[in-house]
Amino acid sequence: MKILISNDDGYLAPGIVALAEAMSHFAEVTIVAPDSNRSGASNALTLDRPLTVQRAANGFYFVNGTPSDCVHIALTAIMQDRPDLIVSGINQGQNMGDDTLYSGTVAAATEAYLFGIPAIAFSQIEKGWAHLDAAARVASDIVQRGFPELPSPFLLNVNIPNIPYANIKGIRKSRLGKRHTSEPVIHMLDPHGRDIYWIGPPGAAKDASAGTDFDTTMKHFVSVTPLQIDVTNTQQLETLKLDFA
Repeated sequence: MKILISNDDGYLAPGIVALAEAMSHFAEVTIVAPDSNRSGASNALTLDRPLTVQRAANGFYFVNGTPSDCVHIALTAIMQDRPDLIVSGINQGQNMGDDTLYSGTVAAATEAYLFGIPAIAFSQIEKGWAHLDAAARVASDIVQRGFPELPSPFLLNVNIPNIPYANIKGIRKSRLGKRHTSEPVIHMLDPHGRDIYWIGPPGAAKDASAGTDFDTTMKHFVSVTPLQIDVTNTQQLETLKLDFA
């Protein structure tokens, strides 16, 4: 089995190191990740400058671009053979609800999905790596399961509670929850007295009802959400009336 691994926290992040170690026990792995943290990059591709690829002492490739750049370059320039699967992560912090639209972790998996390759994005709830070993073990369990019941390609978003492996109650399929609007930007002055702004933190959960990813992980289950790319509003498409032919 050949697996491509990427992330958005950068090639030095503990999460991708742990994920690569876990996958290497049963698969041939190739790691291509950003050279630095690219959280929130979503599905951006870099089109305004050339990209460079370098290789670290541990064999990881790193790219001065986005997570989507990394997967795109890996599939079209680095790897000789098409991988059977791409895994992205393990992200530091959740990617649930509306966050998936901004997530570089999910975007790396989405890029593979657009190439027709099954993909799984892994994130660990909360900041910090207190129980990263547990998250890596969960990722290994899920990948080896294979999901034979799903048509290929599939795109899965997995969120893992940041607790010891023994305390994880199981795995549940979940739908995406929803958040309130993000908090306001944080206004500051730079050393020269100029206005600068930091994007504020995400809002609280608006829909964390039963069956959502928020609810699932709060109850100490791993959340698995199948995603799709088609964002067409089919209901409005059927009722939309236009004044011209």
